[in-house]
This record gives sequence, C-alpha cells and structure tokens, in this order.
Amino acid sequence: MSSKNSQLVYLSVGSNIERYRHVSSALDYLHQTFGEIEVSKVYESEAVGFEGDNFFNLVVGIKTDKTLLELNAWLKKLENQHGRDRKAPKFSARTLDVDVLTFGDHHGRVEGVELPRPEVLENAFVLLPLAELAGDKIHPSENKSYHQLWQDYDQSKQKLWPVTFNWQGRDLSA
Repeated sequence: MSSKNSQLVYLSVGSNIERYRHVSSALDYLHQTFGEIEVSKVYESEAVGFEGDNFFNLVVGIKTDKTLLELNAWLKKLENQHGRDRKAPKFSARTLDVDVLTFGDHHGRVEGVELPRPEVLENAFVLLPLAELAGDKIHPSENKSYHQLWQDYDQSKQKLWPVTFNWQGRDLSA
C-alpha cells in the first residue's frame, strides 16, 4: 500500500451484540483487506442515547488507496455481512458499527461526510482510543492534539474501561 494516493484512516469500531465475535471478525476483515492495521485497546462502555447492553469500542488505523466514498461503501457492506439492521433506530443495539473518523488530512465536508467525524469530540469511547493511536495528530478545527483533547475532555460524562481482548494471538488490552 505504498501508493502515492494512500491515506492513513482511523476507524471507530463498536458492537454490543455478540461483541467478541463481531469485533474479532471485523478486525479479521480489515486486516485481510488493508494489510497491517493499528489497533487500540478495546474499551467497554454503557450504551449512549438508549437503554441497552454495554458496547465494546476501539479505534483501528488503516492505510488505503480507496476513496472515502469507496471506503464507506466497503464498510457498509462489512456491517451488513455482520447482520447490521439498517431499519433500526439511530440509537439502538448494533452487531457492528464502523465509522471513518479521519481520512488522511482531509477536513470539513468531504463526499458527504464531516471530517474529522463530530463524535471524536463528543464520545469518550471514540476520543480515548483515537488519542491512544493518534495522540500527536492535530484535530484541524480544534488546533489541539487528540491527546490534549482527551486531557481536556470531561471524563466524568461517560464511563468506559479497558477490557481483556485477544485477537490473532495479540493481547489488545496491553
């Protein structure tokens, strides 16, 4: 993936239905498709916006030559393969939810997607694992690193905690 057009992309991955199975499978697909991937710790958090089982959340870094449109289509297909119910309410249980958080240095509205994704600043379960992988990278509209944004975040707003999670022999909780 050393193409000139290759983008470093950070994705949020979440599940609260058969969490181990769906998160592991998503990581397998991402690894098979994009090669070497960066993986944050896996965090458990309470459902936000609805009453439901706790989620597993993490951030994955990939490099891709796909356009944002192509990548989003691929991610929707991945979610669908994992039984994602597209008719369910926005805030509801999920087998798998994968969203593009950042796409290279792009910012603002790109191909219909706001980048970096607004959830980065809103949800601890997105910001903390992103700060783990991309702590020194600067959020373009906030002019602060993701690490600094996490330091400034009101960490009493949403509870989350790291969980023991093994994927392909790697301990993601280390």
